[in-house]
Amino acid sequence: MQPLVFDHYVAELRPSVGVTSGIIVMLRRKINACNAARNAALGRVALDMADPNVERQPYWPFNNVKRNLVSDRIACAALRSRITDADTAAALISPGETVGMSGFTGSGYPKAVPQALARRMAGESAAGRPFRVNLWTGASTGPELDGALAAVDGIAQRLPYSSDPVAREKINRGEIDYLDMHLSQVAPMAWEGVIGTLDTAVIEISGIRPDGSLIPSSSVGNNKTWLDRASRVILEVNRWQNAALEGMHDIYYGTRLPPDRVPIPLVKPDDRIGTPYLACDPDKIVAIVETDAPDRNLPFAAPDATALAIAGHIIEFLSHEVKRGRLPASLLPIQSGVGNIANAVLSGLVDAPFDPMTAYTEVIQDGMLDLLDVGKLRMASATAFSLSPAAAERLNADMAHYAKRMILRPQEISNHPELVRRLGCIAMNGLIEADIYGNVNSTLVMGSRIQNGIGGSGDFARNAYVSIFMTPSTAKNGNISAIVPQASHVDHIMQDVQVIVTEQGLADLRGLSPQQRAKLVIERCAHPDYRPLLTDYAARTRGGSYGLHAPSLPAEALSWHRRFMETGTMLPG
Repeated sequence: MQPLVFDHYVAELRPSVGVTSGIIVMLRRKINACNAARNAALGRVALDMADPNVERQPYWPFNNVKRNLVSDRIACAALRSRITDADTAAALISPGETVGMSGFTGSGYPKAVPQALARRMAGESAAGRPFRVNLWTGASTGPELDGALAAVDGIAQRLPYSSDPVAREKINRGEIDYLDMHLSQVAPMAWEGVIGTLDTAVIEISGIRPDGSLIPSSSVGNNKTWLDRASRVILEVNRWQNAALEGMHDIYYGTRLPPDRVPIPLVKPDDRIGTPYLACDPDKIVAIVETDAPDRNLPFAAPDATALAIAGHIIEFLSHEVKRGRLPASLLPIQSGVGNIANAVLSGLVDAPFDPMTAYTEVIQDGMLDLLDVGKLRMASATAFSLSPAAAERLNADMAHYAKRMILRPQEISNHPELVRRLGCIAMNGLIEADIYGNVNSTLVMGSRIQNGIGGSGDFARNAYVSIFMTPSTAKNGNISAIVPQASHVDHIMQDVQVIVTEQGLADLRGLSPQQRAKLVIERCAHPDYRPLLTDYAARTRGGSYGLHAPSLPAEALSWHRRFMETGTMLPG
């Protein structure tokens, strides 16, 4: 049974009349489905995601060292003696330690050791000995890590980003100290020593080479820094990760602290400036755990009318910028945040008149695979994948095709302000709310309750060639307006916000004063139910404000938020 090769069919079809991008995407998915069926017949089927509510999964051989899962992935003979089970590895972590783990947007995070550590924490806590650690990662992880440790009250401090619902509740109850950080700043601050010292690193990789160098898995994140800074290292070698990932990564070891910093020699998104492998002092490696477990690949919702409208407005805007000569026909490198709307925008670019595009971003989502499939995207540079289960199957079924067009880098490089500015990225990120002047809140619901975190949106927004923020105009069945008189919290000041988009329309705020911005945001972006209220507020600020540069009524500016907390809606009764 030989796999079907998509590129041969594309070469035959492209000259044909009437073969659209959509047909090519459909054909690729059909062929990938056939390849997936072939793989299943050969017994190479990915394991289902484990239920985090079940203490042990019998089909996960974390504690069965005798079963030879991935010894062929551990080619360094000197390190094979350190293969052990997850419980033994977890026993090497002590209460109060700071532990740096791999993981970024649910990709490439350790699955076995965190669950073993959570079991140990639960046992210690039941015996009256609370066991907590400080947890550092690249960004969000999965239920086997954040969820498992948070559920047993095992996290004292968390940085730099989390989207786990269990951890979120603990953070918002004040039970976890959460450091919500710009993702590009984590590695430098770890090297500076201002966030503490790192005791143990727990890093997922896809293999170990004969010389001891490490083959990264589906995310890079802060792994390079954790391996360098930690006193000891635990590795999880995960056979579920496709072996064809080898060679996709570009690990740059040239960063320095001031005054020794030098320019980063990357001038195009597809430049390679490092090595495909991670380095680690073998004397620091205290345990290697073999696993065969999938990443947290969550499905994206099908684009609804709101998402499609937002995507349409953005594509129309980009087309206009090309016509005006402010963007090249192939655009500039695109950056997209994570989520259903961001993915809908990427998917919408499949039939847009821009090619061949490039991406310099944090994560590669489903929509980018679509763009690669039809030849609209020449290459994508990121630090991790964030894929649905179906897209993960597509990637694994044709990894050789995709690997030539993708580069995964450390997040201090994927998000580096120097590189974002040099490349001229088009940044597209989501928001919770924006005020009439364009100040954006990306993190705190009602100004106090953390949703996820700022992530990389600040890294890109301030340094982008074009900075776009997008959101539905309302939430909670229309009871919350995304456009408010004054943002209850500000992550991105109006000087960093050039374009705001909702399903209602797009406001290009470049070159406008605050009062001009307010008029356009209300007219173009606010929902009709809230537009008259915002217009009335803006008019009254001119008569009662302390100053008229960006007029405000302090006694009233946050009244919409107070009304929602008291009545369940921002609309007046």
